[in-house]
Amino acid sequence: MYLPSPLEWAPALLLGLCFGSFLNVVITRLPVMLMRRWRNEALASLEFPAETAPRFNLATPGSMCPRCEHPIAWHDNLPLLGWLKRRGKCANCQSPISAQYPLVELMGGLLAVAVVALYGITASALFIYAACLTLLALAVIDFRTYLLPDMLTLPLLWAGLLYQLLFQPIMLPSAVIGAMAGYLILWSFYWLFKLLTGKEGMGFGDFKLLAALGAWVGWPMLPLLLIVSAGIGALVGLAAQASSPHLRGQPLPFGPFLALAGWVCLLAGDELMALYTSLLY
Repeated sequence: MYLPSPLEWAPALLLGLCFGSFLNVVITRLPVMLMRRWRNEALASLEFPAETAPRFNLATPGSMCPRCEHPIAWHDNLPLLGWLKRRGKCANCQSPISAQYPLVELMGGLLAVAVVALYGITASALFIYAACLTLLALAVIDFRTYLLPDMLTLPLLWAGLLYQLLFQPIMLPSAVIGAMAGYLILWSFYWLFKLLTGKEGMGFGDFKLLAALGAWVGWPMLPLLLIVSAGIGALVGLAAQASSPHLRGQPLPFGPFLALAGWVCLLAGDELMALYTSLLY
C-alpha cells in the first residue's frame, strides 16, 4: 500500500469533501428530475399537455433550505464546516438539516484519501475514485427512493470496461464476462423468486448495478461480492427488524449493500480474494 504524505492526502481530503458536496446535489435532485420527466412522458402518451414548472436541474436553482427554501449563504455551504457551523439547522427557519449532507461529504473525503493511499495519484486512481463516488450516490439514492437510475448505473458499467481496456487490457475478457454474468445472476434470481412467490424480490436497477460491478472487478470476484453484499444485507435486515418490529415485511433496498461490497472489492479485492480462495482450498 502506498503511504501518502500530508501534502498528498490533505488536498485529496479537501477535494473529496467538495466532490461529496456536489454528490449531495445529485442525490437530492436527480430523482426529482427523473420523476418530472417520467410524469411528462406519461402525460404526453395520454395526449395531455406537459406540466410547467420552474427550471430544476443540477445547477438551478441554487442551494436552499429544503423546508423554507431560503437560499443558503456560501459560507454556510462549505463542505462539512457549514453544517457544523449551523449545528445542523437552517440559518433562517432553524429547521433541522439532514445529517445525510455532512456524512456524504465526509465519505467523499475519506474515499479520496483511501484511493490515494492504495493507488497513489495516478490516472487509474481517478477512475477508481469516480467509481466509488458513483457507488456512494447510487447507495444513498436507492436507500431514499428505491431507485437505481440508469443515468448512473450504465455509465458506471461502460467506465468499468474502459478502465480495463486502458489500464488492465488482459482483464478485459473477464470484465465483459463479469458484466454479462452479473446481470444474468440477479435476473435469474428475480424470475425464480417471482415464480415461487408471485412477488418481485428486487428491481431491474440491481441487475444493472451488479453488471457494472462485474465490469470493474471481473467475473471471478462476483461470488465474493455477492457473499459480502448478501451477508451485510441480511445482518442489517435482521438488526432493523429486531430494533423496529414494524419494519418486518417491509422491502429493503439491495443497492446500498451492492455498493458497499463494490467498495470493498475495488479497494481491497485482491487481499479478500486471496483469503476467500485459501478458505475454499
